[in-house]
Amino acid sequence: MATADTSLPSTAAVPTAKVPITTLLVCCLVTVVFAVGSAVGAMMFLAKSGKLAAGTAPAVALEKKDAATTHSKALEPMLINLADEGGHAYLRLGVVLAEEDESGVKPKEEAKPEPGADASVRDTIFEVLGRQMSPALLAPDGKEKLKAALMTAIGQRNPELHVKTIYFTDFLVQR
Repeated sequence: MATADTSLPSTAAVPTAKVPITTLLVCCLVTVVFAVGSAVGAMMFLAKSGKLAAGTAPAVALEKKDAATTHSKALEPMLINLADEGGHAYLRLGVVLAEEDESGVKPKEEAKPEPGADASVRDTIFEVLGRQMSPALLAPDGKEKLKAALMTAIGQRNPELHVKTIYFTDFLVQR
């Protein structure tokens, strides 16, 4: 009797189906979009429900200090003879005073200061600067020392001003 051969031939190839590359790319892109959308949606849900601590910052109560407001008063530029030998050194100085308001209400800004309104402050500045020498002013810490001396002198002669800070807007030493 004859026996039937049921084995598959080893040389016979199984046909494979080819998928176009554009279809494969579109499927991958749709899968990535759905995965990212699902992750973002889950994070938003957890953040809104309070279960995701990283999504919310802890609430910090900010304390408002009852700090007094300040306003600036610019003085006209000054030209001062310094105490150097020979009397040929001078300083051109522009000063802005930051004054503290105790009432907390900012005063009305004037368009132009009155000519004699700051006479006492200018006189104090002239008095302090008239004793200064150019090498001391040009030293690395000369301006800071000058500001401290001016703050002390203005505080003693004009205590009603409550000067908080002094700014130099112009500082030129000529020898």
